[in-house]
Amino acid sequence: MPFIPGLPEGGSLLDLFRAFPDTSRPLIAFHEVLLRGPSPFSEAERELIAAYVSGLNGCRYCYGVHTATAERLGVQAGAVAAALKDLASAPIDARMQPVLAYAGKLTGSVRGVTAADARAILDAGWDPTALYHTVAVTALFNFMNRLVEGSGIELDPAYVKPAAERLADRGYGALIEMLGRPVP
Repeated sequence: MPFIPGLPEGGSLLDLFRAFPDTSRPLIAFHEVLLRGPSPFSEAERELIAAYVSGLNGCRYCYGVHTATAERLGVQAGAVAAALKDLASAPIDARMQPVLAYAGKLTGSVRGVTAADARAILDAGWDPTALYHTVAVTALFNFMNRLVEGSGIELDPAYVKPAAERLADRGYGALIEMLGRPVP
C-alpha cells in the first residue's frame, strides 16, 4: 500500500506522477532524453543499466518493469538476473561488462568508482558520452528506486508487461501524455 495519503491502494508509479505533476513532468522528460535520445548506447543497453541498478537496489518495481523493457528491446531474457548473480559470466556483451561494473560500484558507494573504472569503459571502446550516460542512468535509477520505495509503490506483476510495452514502443514521453487522464 502506498505510504502517501491519497494514492490508491495498489497504485503505480503513474499514480504518483499524477499526484505530483509539477515535479513529474520534468523528471519524465529527463527520462525521455536520457533513455531514448541520442546516445552511444542503444535503448536496450540503457534499459539494461536501469534494470541492473534497480536489481542491485532491490527495487522490485523498477527491476521488473525495466528488465521487461530491456528484454523487449533485445536484451537476452534472463541476462539481467544472471548479471546480478555473476557479471563476469552473464550473457552480456563484453563491452557492457565494464559499464555495468561501474554502475554497480557507483550504486554501492558514491565514492566507490575510480579513474581505473572509468578508463575500463573507455578502453572497451566507449566514448566520453557513454561514460557520462553510464553515470547519468545510474544516478537516475538510484533516485527512482528511492522515489518508488520511499513512496511505498509495490509491483503488480500484471503491470509489468503493459508498462514495458509502452516504454519500449512509445518511450517515456507517453507518460507525460498520460498524466492528464486516467489509465484505461
